[in-house]
Amino acid sequence: MDGFTLAKKIIEINPEIPFLFLTARKTKEDKVKGLKLGADDYVVKPFEAEELIFRIKNIIKRTEQQNNLQRDEPKEKQINIGNYTFDTENLELKINGESNKITTKEAKLLYYLYNNRNQLIRRDDILTHIWGKTDFFSGRSMDVFISRIRKYLKNDPSITIESVRGIGLEFNIK
Repeated sequence: MDGFTLAKKIIEINPEIPFLFLTARKTKEDKVKGLKLGADDYVVKPFEAEELIFRIKNIIKRTEQQNNLQRDEPKEKQINIGNYTFDTENLELKINGESNKITTKEAKLLYYLYNNRNQLIRRDDILTHIWGKTDFFSGRSMDVFISRIRKYLKNDPSITIESVRGIGLEFNIK
């Protein structure tokens, strides 16, 4: 069987599985057909081994990030965080009849902190799960988002976000 037929069979079994074509077929029509089937990449022979390795690593990285995002999506519509109610569908944080709309990124960060509450969370773990990278600029961005979440949660003294210098954070609910 040819690669196109094999790809169709793989997709029938598991449409989420990443795959690439490594082939001698180099016409535009073949490339389009392969990518249209859902291939993550289309590599034509001859190729450089180092390039192929990087292409595969990039596919794995994207797949892991996508899996992390799906795993981090709230399954509950409402979560009680101390005296707050976190409406995960409408991205609202409510307390005493007062409601704050929060951004998608703030919601993901809050949900991640909540799922890792009352324990030390490494800074790099937060950055990897929420931002997908651990560079300086992502770290600065995270600091801004943590400040915003602290402000949202200020009306409940039983909730604290403690910075542990050089390591990470503790999201505590007493």
